[in-house]
Amino acid sequence: MSFIRVVYVLWLRQLKRYFRSKPRMIGSLGQPLLFLLALGFGFGPIFQKAGGGDYLQFLTPGIISMGILFTSTFTGIEVIWDKQFGFLKETLVAPVSRFAIMFGRTLGGATIAMAQGGIILLLSMIFGFRPMSILMMLPAILVMGLVAIIFTALGTAMASRMEDMHGFQLIVNFLIMPIFFMSGALFPLEGLPSAVITITKLNPLAYGVDALRFFLIGTSHFGILLDLSVLMILSFVFMALGSYLFSKMEA
Repeated sequence: MSFIRVVYVLWLRQLKRYFRSKPRMIGSLGQPLLFLLALGFGFGPIFQKAGGGDYLQFLTPGIISMGILFTSTFTGIEVIWDKQFGFLKETLVAPVSRFAIMFGRTLGGATIAMAQGGIILLLSMIFGFRPMSILMMLPAILVMGLVAIIFTALGTAMASRMEDMHGFQLIVNFLIMPIFFMSGALFPLEGLPSAVITITKLNPLAYGVDALRFFLIGTSHFGILLDLSVLMILSFVFMALGSYLFSKMEA
């Protein structure tokens, strides 16, 4: 079986599995929308009085990144599920490279996460968010894809070294909440203590949030060239790491 066919089959399987689960689709939108509405409208007047402008405009790129982060990372649990129920063993014994299997699963998970980000973007526009330009939404989608690839590969890499779904959920929750809160998704990075800025600079999601803000509302803290460079490099790094760990996995 060719590389492209393997990738396509696994990509399509990921999408079918996800879109058949209506509760999962709806549930994965709940937390981002809660943050968007509760914080966007709750802290909006305070943010505006402090001279920060419209908080909903500032917050929406961060919430889009949040939806992508959670959805993409948790797709790794499907690796453990397939491992426990035997499908992964059937896949791994097939005469195809494990990189093709890893790439297909990552591409499928990233596509799902991008779809989640796109839905959140559309819903935020209903609630009052206004992007700077419709044309700029196209490169914003590219940024969503890079963020989704990074964290889908990370989730798959972590899942390939674990056997227990509950343990995976605990570790992922322990990991992604600090990643989200220290990404600048909820607050501006200007004027923060140097220690916090240093941690933020080491956070991959911070560059995704910053790039989305550039394309959607025209503001950037790090600079769009640095944002895109970091995201592209990390997407290759995490894919390589995920492929290596996946190749060492035993079903």
